[in-house]
Amino acid sequence: MTLKEAQHAVDQWIRTYGVRYFNEMTNMVLLTEEVGELARIIARTYGEQSFKDSDRNRDMADEMADILWVLICLANQTGIDLTDAFRKNMEKKTSRDRERHHNNPKLEAPFDDDGFENMV
Repeated sequence: MTLKEAQHAVDQWIRTYGVRYFNEMTNMVLLTEEVGELARIIARTYGEQSFKDSDRNRDMADEMADILWVLICLANQTGIDLTDAFRKNMEKKTSRDRERHHNNPKLEAPFDDDGFENMV
């Protein structure tokens, strides 16, 4: 599914099942809430926090999809074509950061050519 198709699918779902879009402020708060839910899973999966019983059945992919859903709602509401916006953003990043990350010593490979860990 392309971004354009996703924007259309969300719009059709809202019109069929959702009655109308929540207003932009409500969707912004919902987006923040969904990002927090993803952060909670990541903190427990990859960070140092342990899972609570209520966290165990959370699905990281589903939380990411929730974030995408609300972001698409906001794009639809504000007349943003995400395909065009993403293309322009990639061009900006490529132009701005073409050499930046390659020249960042903090991003050096963790292992040298012999397979030994680099000591930075």
